[in-house]
Amino acid sequence: MPAPGKMRKPDIKIVILGDMNVGKTSLLHRYTERSFKETLSTIGGAFFLKQWGPYNISIWDTAGREQFHGLGSMYCRGAAAIILTYDVTNWQSFVELEDRFLSLTDSANSDSIFAIVGNKADLTDPQAHVMTLEEVRAEDDSVLPLPSFPTPPDSPLHKQVSQDDTIALYNRIIRYKALEGSSPPAEKMCFETSAKTGFNVDIMFETLFDLVLPSIIQKRSQSESPILYLEDCNEEGMKSKGECCK
Repeated sequence: MPAPGKMRKPDIKIVILGDMNVGKTSLLHRYTERSFKETLSTIGGAFFLKQWGPYNISIWDTAGREQFHGLGSMYCRGAAAIILTYDVTNWQSFVELEDRFLSLTDSANSDSIFAIVGNKADLTDPQAHVMTLEEVRAEDDSVLPLPSFPTPPDSPLHKQVSQDDTIALYNRIIRYKALEGSSPPAEKMCFETSAKTGFNVDIMFETLFDLVLPSIIQKRSQSESPILYLEDCNEEGMKSKGECCK
C-alpha cells in the first residue's frame, strides 16, 4: 500500500446499497480490515479506498435509513458497479432492493455491473461458518495456539430468500437497465456472504474488481491520451493564415 501522500485518486467507484441493519458496513470492515465489528448505522455515506494491483477502487458505504434515502442517487453517480445487499433472514430487506434502492442507480454508469448479496448467511447455513486459518489468525491476531472456530447457533434462523429469488431479481434488473447480452450471468453475480465469518466476502469483492478492470484500463488510457489545447490550435491557425496572406 503506498504512502497516504502518494495515493492516487480513485480510478473507479463501487457503491453498496441496501436497507439498514443488513450488514453493509460490516462487509466492508471484513474485507478491508479482516475483522468483524458490530457497527452503528451509517449516517449519510462513507468510503474505503482499496488498492487493487496498480489501481485504486473507492467502495462507498451508504446509509439505509429512509431519512438519508435521497443521498443514494448522489453517491451512485458515475459508479461502475453496484452491490445490492439484503439480509437472508429478512424478506422485506430483499423486497426493498427493487422497491426503494434500484431507482437510485439510474445515476450510475450506463454499463454498470450489478451484484446481489445476501448477508448474514452464518445464521442459516452451516457452511457459512467455515473460516480459513488465515482469517481466524488475522481476527484473533495470533499464530499459536490455534483459536477455536465459530460455533453454529443451536437454533438456526429461517432463510427467507432463496437463490431462485435473487436470480429472478438480477434478471429483472438487467432488463430494466437494458444490459442484456453485456452483463455477467446471474449465477456469477448473486452471492450469499457472512461478514461475521468472512464467508464468500473476498470472492464477492474480488469478482467485482476483476469485472470492472476493463473499465479502469479504458479510463486510464483515455486520461493518458495526448491533449490538444485550444490555444495551440489558435496559434497554428493564425500562423497558417498569416503565411497564406503574405
